[in-house]
Amino acid sequence: MIHEKQKAFPENFLWGSASAAYQVEGAWNEDGKGPSNWDLFVRIPGKTFKGTNGDVAVDHYHRYEEDVRLMAEMGMKAYRFSVAWTRIFPQGKGEVNQKGIEFYNNLINELIKYKIEPILTIYHWDLPQALQNEYGGWESRQIVEDFTNYAVTLYKHFGDRVKYWVSLNEQNIFTGLGYRMALHPPGVKDEKLFYQVNHHANLANASAIKEFRKYVPDGKIGPSFAYGPAYPASSKPEDILAAENAEELNNHWWMDVYAWGKYPKAAWNYLESKGLAPQVEEGDFELLREGTPDFMGVNYYQTTTYEQNPLVGGVTEGVFNTSGKKGTSQDTGIPGIFKTVKNENLERTNWDWNIDPTGLRIGLRRITNRYQLPILISENGLGEYDKLEEGDVVNDDYRIDYLRSHLNTVQAAITDGVEMLGYCTWSFTDLLSWLNGFQKRYGFVYVNQHEEGDHDLRRIKKKSYYWYKDVIETNGENL
Repeated sequence: MIHEKQKAFPENFLWGSASAAYQVEGAWNEDGKGPSNWDLFVRIPGKTFKGTNGDVAVDHYHRYEEDVRLMAEMGMKAYRFSVAWTRIFPQGKGEVNQKGIEFYNNLINELIKYKIEPILTIYHWDLPQALQNEYGGWESRQIVEDFTNYAVTLYKHFGDRVKYWVSLNEQNIFTGLGYRMALHPPGVKDEKLFYQVNHHANLANASAIKEFRKYVPDGKIGPSFAYGPAYPASSKPEDILAAENAEELNNHWWMDVYAWGKYPKAAWNYLESKGLAPQVEEGDFELLREGTPDFMGVNYYQTTTYEQNPLVGGVTEGVFNTSGKKGTSQDTGIPGIFKTVKNENLERTNWDWNIDPTGLRIGLRRITNRYQLPILISENGLGEYDKLEEGDVVNDDYRIDYLRSHLNTVQAAITDGVEMLGYCTWSFTDLLSWLNGFQKRYGFVYVNQHEEGDHDLRRIKKKSYYWYKDVIETNGENL
């Protein structure tokens, strides 16, 4: 659809930015905080770029007031942040750490002081290491009870002021990279365990959402899903079928459970035939149906293009670009199901991520048509090498172009009829990229932090900061 005139962004549209506790806070062992799985994983040689870790990150824990002031100067309407589970429960359960509660109370109150809507993410990948040691973390159904208790603790302390909540961030990524590719903790490659772990995460998500209704009845909650819409490589029916397979196994496998409490049938039948389907117990599907969300959170970065993959001699595991050296990623696939292929119609970042703003519009429409849920874009942004020039200037026009093009397609999707709650860029300040250190920068605010040497962590506004400020002031009229 090419519209003659676009609809305006809603009056109460949440113009925001996002972050994750491990990537910004630092203070990894201060004020009673316990160790998370990431605190230990990054200490394994070779796991991260130049051995970088989140011990200091960008020191948001000590500098949150300065960071919130910068948000207020920009006129930001919303800030999505995550709570570190081990700040609240150092051992994952048991006694509450009041210093942790105090930090997030202070952060929430500071945001509200400047009329910035807090969007609280309950879990953004940093599992208490104590739970991993005790019962394997997400590998055990025990996680459902402990995660629910943790979530309820947050509802009780912050639900009076926080009305937008994200339950799990990118469940498909932390389960996949943790149990399929061994790139994230616990560093396991076990396909069957991956599907079981993911089922436990689904149960935990539904349980937390079900309890949310009791404690924050006037709030809204939903998961954030890393959605990469699937394209066929050609009009060949076998390539179209490969893309359908990818959409079902890589996207519907999660979103169908979130929205409807059930797994897609063709994907389930395939996994069952391979002995990979998760073990389901009595009452599981009832719980999944009782814990459906108020909105679908979408973390969008790229689309993926697929072609047929032969059953015999087909491509399997490829290579993930974590170096920032363009062209080093390799295609991946499942024999007999699909194979990824480079889309020659799209530009790519230095990390080989496709730049495809139209793909966002396609994804938003697919979600709207399939699930009939409002959508919060909980992440969208460009990770690139930023250069600090003389006079504390960062000319990141490429980021402005990226965000503008994606916002244009968000507005087109709104005109199509998609109900949008808001748009959170990734990220507000530069932060620690999980595997890529500080070289891969996403923020509107440059942070003087690097892999080597001592740095003063100064905050410096980039050119994109002023651009987004104008976008917010005009409610997107000046795109």
